[in-house]
Amino acid sequence: MTRDTDFWSDVGALEDIPRQGARRVATAAGEIAIFRTLDDRLFAVRNSCPHRHGPLSEGIVHGARVTCPLHNWVIDLESGEVVGPDEGCVPRHMVELRGARVFLRQPVAVPAAVLEPAE
Repeated sequence: MTRDTDFWSDVGALEDIPRQGARRVATAAGEIAIFRTLDDRLFAVRNSCPHRHGPLSEGIVHGARVTCPLHNWVIDLESGEVVGPDEGCVPRHMVELRGARVFLRQPVAVPAAVLEPAE
């Protein structure tokens, strides 16, 4: 039996992500794109547009949005929602800055016995 918990992993330095750019991170949940805005906010979403699965990390970042490089769908990075008139969303992931390092929260499955208190 397993239960889900969270694991924070160090995925690199903030300076490795250009302003208005992104970096890709391979995880057990698939490829995640971590975006850095002009004002140094960080966002993480699945690196796949809901339209035709274009690589969002290769898109143009503007404000807190990214435009898919394939068909110009715009994704709001704060909500993961596609900006109208199109519809859809991408899963978001928690990301935070600790000092100058970027950490990504990833779900992991661990044996239930590990999570139970010892008697």
